[in-house]
Amino acid sequence: MNTRSRIAVLASGRGSNLQCLLDAIAGGQLDAEIVGVLSDKPAAAALGKVPPALRWARSPREFDNREAFDAALGDALAACRPDWVICAGYMRILGAAFVERFQGRLVNIHPSLLPLHKGLDTHARAIEAGDAEHGASVHFVVPELDAGNVIAQARVPVLAGDSAEQLARRVLAVEHPLLLATARLLAAGRVAEQGGIIQLDGQSLLSPLRLDSDGTLAG
Repeated sequence: MNTRSRIAVLASGRGSNLQCLLDAIAGGQLDAEIVGVLSDKPAAAALGKVPPALRWARSPREFDNREAFDAALGDALAACRPDWVICAGYMRILGAAFVERFQGRLVNIHPSLLPLHKGLDTHARAIEAGDAEHGASVHFVVPELDAGNVIAQARVPVLAGDSAEQLARRVLAVEHPLLLATARLLAAGRVAEQGGIIQLDGQSLLSPLRLDSDGTLAG
């Protein structure tokens, strides 16, 4: 009997985070299977990383309104029967009804140390703010943008003279191992959210886990 965790991925771009998960599955580092890749961009490169049967993509412009698109996306996602839904470079804001439909199994990876720098242009904003550290966060999705409880984070230094592009490359280098380490916890059933509090192995997680230099998560 196949007991591997079923993961669906929402992506809008090149799919580097998706590729990280696929490589880990192929290498035996993640006990899961990708059961669907869904996108709001029919030309997204991420779609080409999985067989056609696992792809779904529609342009929001084909729909009368945001709610109609979200409903179609939600129906396609539900048909995948995912245990977890990972937003990995999905650039469209999800409506409240969609988030509620998949509440508790919908997570996102965001390029900042939340609650700092929600939204876009995080690297430039971290430099402008004079932050000593920057990084990435994996969090549960709630209707408010980038406001859900954070499961884990990875940190990098902001160096003197950094450009946004240089800082972005440094963050991307830790983003992939952060996503993989978190996905392993999710797939193993070790993480849940109850009453607005993250539970790790049945105990309340009072602060985000932190990615160590060896790619493991620690409290």
